[in-house]
Amino acid sequence: MTETETETGTEAGAEIGPATLRRISAAWPRRATIRSHMDTLAAPQEHDPLVPDYPERFLPFAEHPDYADASFEKRQAVLTHAWMMYNARVITAEEHIANPTFAKIVHGVFPGSERVELKLAVQQAHVDETWHTYMHMMAMHHTRQARDLDSEPDYPHAVTYRRLVTEQEKVSDAWHRDLLALVWTTVTEVSVNAYLELLSRDETIQPMHALVPRLHARDEAAHGSVMVEVAKELYVRMSPAQQRMFAHALPKAVHAFAAQDYAAWPRILRQAGIEQATDIVEDCKRGGASSLLVRDFSGVERLAREMAIDAKFVSAVETET
Repeated sequence: MTETETETGTEAGAEIGPATLRRISAAWPRRATIRSHMDTLAAPQEHDPLVPDYPERFLPFAEHPDYADASFEKRQAVLTHAWMMYNARVITAEEHIANPTFAKIVHGVFPGSERVELKLAVQQAHVDETWHTYMHMMAMHHTRQARDLDSEPDYPHAVTYRRLVTEQEKVSDAWHRDLLALVWTTVTEVSVNAYLELLSRDETIQPMHALVPRLHARDEAAHGSVMVEVAKELYVRMSPAQQRMFAHALPKAVHAFAAQDYAAWPRILRQAGIEQATDIVEDCKRGGASSLLVRDFSGVERLAREMAIDAKFVSAVETET
């Protein structure tokens, strides 16, 4: 990544966390779920048709009368498609945000990524993320079989990715687009456990639907630590202008990661046969339903403090239309 202002904002030679990265890399062969749970996730799964696929309390319209008055079968169908969208959102984060950025880091697009311990840790995370995509694809496949679904709605790309693309389209320089991708990846990797934990301990849904995010979260606990060290390492090599842009983008990335995806819900409701889909979602938005799906920003707030970035993450999230 290059930019006209070349003076770095912090001492470029600062040693940041190599011991942490070496420790995480050394533990990878024992820790990675790709080694320990491949057979479990690939095997046919038990499925109780009366147990929901997704927690109803996380639907932004769960208490809307037109949804509540729908038949049990239609509400179950909404929860099935909500589970499918949950997986699709994870896959989008892995395939369209994290992995492209990991490839850029490993291939030296960002100054400061030359150290071998950094490259090894990032490449391990890259391998893990490809496995996580497979995990969630298999989860969706098992659900389609169990619920006898011929197809699924054509979900839009997840709101997190759509907002990254929107921000990238506002700038003309490749280095600025790469920097935005780095910010989005940092937020995603540091915060994804908050998204996975929405389901990972839930005992009201299909057991496998809690197991998949729980196993995923085990890997992401290491990835968050890796990305903290990587972000700090790359940040000190940035120019003051780039550091300001990083700091400016950080709250936007947090909002994009945490937001309810209102663009997808009407399709899911219609797919389940609930005709008032658009009205239900619009009523929720007008009625002040929370536009936040994830509310735990502590990881990014801690990272910002360590990087001496004054960023506000709890301001209102823009309504996604």
